[in-house]
Amino acid sequence: MTIIRQPSLFSIQELYDMEPTQKYEAIISAIDLDAIYHNVTKKSRFGAPEELNYAAMIISTFVRYVERIPTIKDLVKRLHDDIAFKLNCGFLVSDSIPSEAAYSRLVTKLEESGVLEEEQEKVILQAVAEGFIMDDTVAIDATHFEARDQAPAKEEKPKPEPKKRGRKSKEEREQWLKEQAEKEANLPLYDKKIEAQLDAS
Repeated sequence: MTIIRQPSLFSIQELYDMEPTQKYEAIISAIDLDAIYHNVTKKSRFGAPEELNYAAMIISTFVRYVERIPTIKDLVKRLHDDIAFKLNCGFLVSDSIPSEAAYSRLVTKLEESGVLEEEQEKVILQAVAEGFIMDDTVAIDATHFEARDQAPAKEEKPKPEPKKRGRKSKEEREQWLKEQAEKEANLPLYDKKIEAQLDAS
């Protein structure tokens, strides 16, 4: 199987050399944020006003992957603790930090609208048209990994039958006496009872 190494749009050194704001602009500028913003904002002027900065929330959602922030909880914490990061994501100083629930609702809207898939396709087609990606080498990572929606069923081991309590039946007692006699007969001389040892001498 031929391994194809696909070049990046930006080199690692270029991304590290750029300031945070410039770095985010270089990556986000290729995405049509207006189309994404249109899908998550309310369409009517009636009702309660929207107090969340959705544009900044969308940018911070993308920046989360650039900065390798693993969870939404960590993203919210970073926005609380780092004022420069908050401003670089497009929030105003006066803007309140969105909650985890607000981000969850945003992601749900984006998933239901399908706008992210549309924008991804546009970016890929644009990269192909500009020569960054060759259409004969483009691929989507589909690494196989085992997944299941529930834990595997446990193997039930048969339970041992409990020993019967009380006196043995006549047949069981006779069988038991026979087994004991065979055991004693096979014992070495010095392990047998005194009577058996006297008879041997």
